Amino acid sequence: MAGPTPDRILVIKLRYVGDVLLSTPVLSRLREGFPKAHLAMMVNPGTDGVVLGHPALDDVLVVERGNPARQWRFVRELRVRRYDLVIDLTDSDRSAVLSWLTGAPVRLGYNSEGRWRGCLYTRIVEADRFGMHQVRYHLKATEALGLERPPPEPALVVSPEARSAADRLLMEAGIDASRSLVCMHPGARWWFKSWPGERFAALADRVQTDMPAQVLFLGGEQERVAAGRIAGAMTTPFRSLVGRTGLQELAAVLARAALHVGNDNGPMHMAAALRVPVIGLFGPSDPAVWGPWGDGHRTFYKGLDCRACFHPDCFRGEQNCMKLITLDEVWGAVRKALQSRANGVG
Repeated sequence: MAGPTPDRILVIKLRYVGDVLLSTPVLSRLREGFPKAHLAMMVNPGTDGVVLGHPALDDVLVVERGNPARQWRFVRELRVRRYDLVIDLTDSDRSAVLSWLTGAPVRLGYNSEGRWRGCLYTRIVEADRFGMHQVRYHLKATEALGLERPPPEPALVVSPEARSAADRLLMEAGIDASRSLVCMHPGARWWFKSWPGERFAALADRVQTDMPAQVLFLGGEQERVAAGRIAGAMTTPFRSLVGRTGLQELAAVLARAALHVGNDNGPMHMAAALRVPVIGLFGPSDPAVWGPWGDGHRTFYKGLDCRACFHPDCFRGEQNCMKLITLDEVWGAVRKALQSRANGVG
């Protein structure tokens, strides 16, 4: 980059778990480019579990919410840290204001909507967030700094404590460590990104009837109702850790899987970052932009234009983008993936 080499760098990504994980290649590239710099990342509460322990990071800041006094103390502490380079990957007004409040002399950010926040940065990163994969979109910020090596992989570090907790949880869930494990996550941040629960139930039954594998359902508290319906629809054993894992424990469980099947959500990206083959089910979001990064994955996407049916309504009924993904085609992909693994292929 032109000018002095930065000593203290802050990366901001105030989004959800998957978004944060897909931004981690930026951390790796910055560490390559500025090996002696102090590198910190600011994230939303509840997403820090996917960047804790990242080898490129020196510090993780969780942004304060709610109480104005606490938020003001947070901002004062930011200024005391005296960052000389801030990279805001969020593309939002709030993160732009926080970037400006750091007082850093160099502030890079995105402004896809052409809003007022652009004046809070010293440089706008030019990139089409709907025209490339999110990993490449995030890395455009580092290219603006002159760092243009091949894309690093998203990285997710699992702590030894989380691995020990996963051992206990898997045992309590009735998982046989000698048999292949297929993880399924039926949840999504919005209902219209979810494959029907009855199809997850039927898929799990087929896996456990026709393959030498066992299925484990994962999710947070918000998936409890859906998991209960899936359990009621299954004829084979229902095994679940829904509502029982934090992000680190979830990662440790996913790391044990032979395959992950799920909607477009954070756990899908976590599995991919752990080099677990993914079968991703996509509806309104394009896997060319939001798909699992890396090789060995399979996605299903019908390519419908969902802009007219965005949250909270969908007018397609039985022809909506998720219901068009059939049980048979997903089952075929699951069976092929498990057979390839059993034969040592891929």
